[in-house]
Amino acid sequence: MLFNSCEYLVFFLVVCHASWWLVERPRLRLWMLLLASLYFYVSNNGWQIVWLLISTQIDYLCGIGIADSRSPRARKLYLAASLCGNLGLLAYFKYGGFFSEMLISLGQFAGWNVSWPPLRVVLPVGISFYTFQTMSYTIDVYRGDLPAERSWLRFAFYVTYFPQLIAGPIVRAADFVPQIAQRPMVDATVFERSVALIFRGLLKKIVLADGLLASHVDIAFSHPAAANGVEAWLGLFAFAFQIYFDFSGYSDVAIGCSRLMGYHIPDNFNLPYTADSFSDFWRRWHISLSTWLRDYLYVPLGGNRMPTQWGVARNLMLVMVLGGLWHGAAWNFVIWGAMHGSFLLIERLLGMRRVTPQQTFSTARLIVHRAIVMVGVLAAWVVFRAATLADISAYAQALTCQRMPALITAAQMAAMLVIAGSWMMQYVGRRGDPFERLAPLPLPLKCLGYAIAAVMIIVFNSGGPQPFIYFQF
Repeated sequence: MLFNSCEYLVFFLVVCHASWWLVERPRLRLWMLLLASLYFYVSNNGWQIVWLLISTQIDYLCGIGIADSRSPRARKLYLAASLCGNLGLLAYFKYGGFFSEMLISLGQFAGWNVSWPPLRVVLPVGISFYTFQTMSYTIDVYRGDLPAERSWLRFAFYVTYFPQLIAGPIVRAADFVPQIAQRPMVDATVFERSVALIFRGLLKKIVLADGLLASHVDIAFSHPAAANGVEAWLGLFAFAFQIYFDFSGYSDVAIGCSRLMGYHIPDNFNLPYTADSFSDFWRRWHISLSTWLRDYLYVPLGGNRMPTQWGVARNLMLVMVLGGLWHGAAWNFVIWGAMHGSFLLIERLLGMRRVTPQQTFSTARLIVHRAIVMVGVLAAWVVFRAATLADISAYAQALTCQRMPALITAAQMAAMLVIAGSWMMQYVGRRGDPFERLAPLPLPLKCLGYAIAAVMIIVFNSGGPQPFIYFQF
C-alpha cells in the first residue's frame, strides 16, 4: 500500500474519519490506530511484521527494565539487550549477505578455499527506520532524558504509527509519546496546511520524480558506458532532484496525514540544495537521520570536543561511513559516506563552514561556497546511484563529454527546465514559507489550484504507483 495509490487514499480517509469519531474514547482510538498501522505494514511486508513486533517487545521490556533497575550493571545489561536485539536483526537482514560475501573474498585473498551458499534474506521494509527509532527510546531512558513508557499500547502505537513507519522521519519518543496522552486538535489553518503538504508531496513524487525525471536517470545510470555527455549530466542532475522529490515527497505526505489526525511529526528536509557548506547540507537533508547520528553516535564518541584534530576527523569519518552503510549493504554506500565525511573534514580544516548561525558571508563567497557544495554533493550522488563500482568509473568518463549528441530532445529540454525551476524555487523558499504567501488567496482560486494538482497527479499516475526510493533502505 503506497502513499501514491488509490488504495492508500481509501485507507487513510477511513482511518482518519474513524480516529475523529473515536476522539472521545482515547483508548479505543489508540487500539484502532494501532491495528490500522499493523494492517498498513502487513499490506507492504506480509508476514515480516513479526520482526517489527519483536523489536517493539524487546525495547518495551528493556525500557521498563532500565527504569526499574537500581544497579548500574543491570541498567547496562538491559541497554545492551536492546542494542544487541535491534542491531542483531538489522545486521542479519540488511548486512548478512554483504558480510558473508566479504568474508569469502578475504578468505580467497588469503589463499584459503572458502565458500558457502550465499545468504538470501528478504529485507523487511522500514527496518532501518523503526530500528533507529526504538533504539533512541531505550538510550534516552538509560540516559535519564525520558521516563519509561509503562503502557504497551502507547509504546506499540509510537513504534508502528503508519504515516512514518516505512520511510521516516525517524521520530523520537520524547517528541511523540507525550502527544498520545493529549486530546488531538486540528483547526482550519492546520487542516489547510496539511492538505497542502499532502498535495505537494504527491506532486513531488508522482509528477516530478517519477513522471519527468526518472526516465532520464534510468537512461544514464543503466548503461553509463553508452551515455553521451548530455545524458550523463542530465541524468546526474535529474537523480539529485529525483531522490530529493521522492523522499521529501514521502515526508510531506507522512507529515500532512499525521497532522490531519492530530499528531505532529518533525520536518525531514529544509531546502538542501541551497546549503552553503556541507555541514549545512546535513542540517537540511534527511534531518531526522543526521540528528540521530549526531546525538547517538557523534556526540557520545566525543564529537568536536576531542583534544586533537585527528580525534575529530576519526569521529566525522566513522559517523559518515556508518551513515552511508545505513543506506545499504554495498561498497558504493560506504564510499558515499566516506566522501561526505571527507567533505566535512576538509571544510572544517579550511574554515569554510559557519561557526555560528549569526555569522555572515559576502555574496561572492556565498556563491562560491554553494557551488562547491553542489559539486561535491553531485559527485557523491554518482557513487550513491551507480549499480557497481565499475559503473562509477564509466559514469565519470561520460561526464567528460567526449561524446555529444547532435540534438537535444524535447523530453531532455523539459527535464532541464524542471531542474532549473526546482533549483530556483529552493532559493525562493529561503525567503519565507510559501504557504504564508498563498494563504490569503481567495478560496475559489485555491480550490482551482487543488483541482489542477489533482488532475496532474491522476494523469501522471495512470501507469500505476511507483515505489519510493527509500523503501529499499
